[in-house]
Amino acid sequence: MDPSLVPNVVLNSGHKMPMIGYGTGTVPLPPNHVLLTAFSAAIEAGYRHFDTAAYYGSEEALGQAISQALQQGLIKSRSELFVTSKLWCTNTHPGLVVPALKKSLETLGLEYVDLYLIHFPVRLRDGAKGLKYNEGDILPIDMKGVWEDMEQCSKLGLAKSIGVSNFGVKKISEILQNATIPPAVNEVEMNVSWQQENLRKFCNEKGIHVSGWSPLGSNGSMWGSNAVIDNPILKDIAISTGKTVGQVALRWLIEKGVTPIMKSFNNERMKQNLQIFDWELSEVDLERTEEIPQRRAFQAERFISEYGPFKTLEDFWA
Repeated sequence: MDPSLVPNVVLNSGHKMPMIGYGTGTVPLPPNHVLLTAFSAAIEAGYRHFDTAAYYGSEEALGQAISQALQQGLIKSRSELFVTSKLWCTNTHPGLVVPALKKSLETLGLEYVDLYLIHFPVRLRDGAKGLKYNEGDILPIDMKGVWEDMEQCSKLGLAKSIGVSNFGVKKISEILQNATIPPAVNEVEMNVSWQQENLRKFCNEKGIHVSGWSPLGSNGSMWGSNAVIDNPILKDIAISTGKTVGQVALRWLIEKGVTPIMKSFNNERMKQNLQIFDWELSEVDLERTEEIPQRRAFQAERFISEYGPFKTLEDFWA
């Protein structure tokens, strides 16, 4: 697909971001050569927005794919791509943010990222790993100081735009109280089975763009579900429109003004998932999606602890 056919959104930073992203995080992580092949195929298919993170372990392969694409002439310059990376929780502390971004840039082989996000509103002890944390692993977070460091990343030119990921209304509000540069993006779990209407409305009012990870429900992951792909309403809409269920689910996000961050290593599905910009869902179909039962798939139980700042899931997602 011609990348120019993918519309852009202008972020509050003034920078443009393509309205569909290619996610690079997967568990278990395939070998680098498998990732390189997939990322290169995505660039060739027409993706120009790539979403990675220090935690994913995919930064190196993405950087190699970008370098290879330049050498092969698939892209003429680095500026044709929009690259997002994220600050992991062990570095969510004043003084650690800028070095963490510099390390990501070194791994990517890039001079800057287009968007740098705080991965979670969480601080972890250095060395804390796994999916279950012990006493002393989850620490209090100085969000004011961390955001000041994020702003420094922007001022240094290391990140064109800065933002957050997996933040609820309360935690974004805390940042906005002191921010001189507001978050440009909030990247959260969002799909037709978890529509997050209140969060979308809040972010829209504050000029913060929303990106949606798990747009197809992360079917096959350790925490995902079939709630999107197997939904009977979406299946009916797909039949009536002559589209795939995946295309309908992605188009729903586009029409809500949300940038889907999709992920596929299948070349045909990569191409199908880009074919969502030359048609629209009807008003009737959009109304039908409001009937879909709502459930958050990723609960973030790993960050809930009697020893940490989040005692309940309600505390975390407030």
